[in-house]
Amino acid sequence: MDWPKLWMKIWWNQSIYLTLKHKVLFMQENQTSLDALQDIKQMMERSSRFISLSGWSGISAGLAALAGAFIANSRMAHYIPSNQQSDYSLRGMAVNQSSYYDLLIELIAIAIGVFVIAFVTAFFFTYRRSVSKNTPIWNSVSQRMVWNALLPILVGGIVILRVLYLESYTLVAPLCLIFYGLALLNASKYTLGEIRWLGYAQIVLGLINLWNPGWGLVCWSIGFGVMHIVYGFIMWWKYERAD
Repeated sequence: MDWPKLWMKIWWNQSIYLTLKHKVLFMQENQTSLDALQDIKQMMERSSRFISLSGWSGISAGLAALAGAFIANSRMAHYIPSNQQSDYSLRGMAVNQSSYYDLLIELIAIAIGVFVIAFVTAFFFTYRRSVSKNTPIWNSVSQRMVWNALLPILVGGIVILRVLYLESYTLVAPLCLIFYGLALLNASKYTLGEIRWLGYAQIVLGLINLWNPGWGLVCWSIGFGVMHIVYGFIMWWKYERAD
């Protein structure tokens, strides 16, 4: 028997075995390190960003806005004579004085109803997602997010009240879009980054509406309705579909 060749073969096989074993251990250590880094990243996100926003919140808010826009359009068609429809589309509000305040009250009531429904449904879906992810819905991060969103909305609300007082009604829809977009941009620092793009879109749409005042209801429907539904679907597909 050729003992040197036998020992050489044994040594070679042992070397290959040890090499493969070290590679496997190294890969396992790397995977463990990657898992640890992922856990650290998730912990940092939870401590610095509110990540429990649900895509269903955006979808429900968008559906409520579209329903409100449909009802508002129906009520305006009821008050505006058919021979003034073309003037209405250009000037923004061509109603006679006797029905003017009735229409105004109905539109404000519709807007409040849409806001309440959107807020309640958004809270419900966000709360449900917070429970499923085992994250608190009200902590220092969510408080900062709410405050940063609330500040532009409060300022915008005061501006819009002044605009209503001055009877410049064609400015209401674009100002709603612009200040809401600013609120989203301000809050995006403390939540999922995708909300920033929704804010940009709202601002751009509001600026377009400023130069096309007769498009108020259309722009309002696109901004608060369609864009919210698209945003909600993207968020659901990206973050919730696997759940």
